Amino acid sequence: MNVPAQPQNRRTGLYTAAERQRRDASPWTVVQGILAPLQFLVFIVSLALVIRTLMTGNGLFAANVSIVVKTLVLYTIMVTGSIWEKAVFGKYLFAPAFFWEDVVSFGVIALHTAYLVCLFTGWLDSRELLILALAAYAAYVINAAQFLLKLRAARLSQDSKGFGGMEAAS
Repeated sequence: MNVPAQPQNRRTGLYTAAERQRRDASPWTVVQGILAPLQFLVFIVSLALVIRTLMTGNGLFAANVSIVVKTLVLYTIMVTGSIWEKAVFGKYLFAPAFFWEDVVSFGVIALHTAYLVCLFTGWLDSRELLILALAAYAAYVINAAQFLLKLRAARLSQDSKGFGGMEAAS
């Protein structure tokens, strides 16, 4: 016999009502809200430095430092994001609502980590290293787009169910 889901556990869009409450109550939501735009800002500055270095041959040290900073911010947002995911969905990673975003995030982390390994071991020359960073950045852009599209769809879904952004009582 099928028992209907309780209102708190019924998924309507990205979050159940209980998950939405946990999301809104979690301090990690604020942390993610601060780190995501910070990471994007670091990315933009670093991308400019990398492109400048590839085009002119100047500024390699600054480009490398910026990529290391970008990677550290990425690690920070991944760790705090997994804590957020645990607080909201009960799993540190691969909660169904963000499964594919987490999968791609691991690819992004792998490319950034490969950059660090190559930087500190000298396995690639400067140009190859910067091209690896660009590959990592391309993966980051894809991953950021995944998250933005998911969150936009969730917002649109929530707005369409209520009045002025408020959920209709059911």
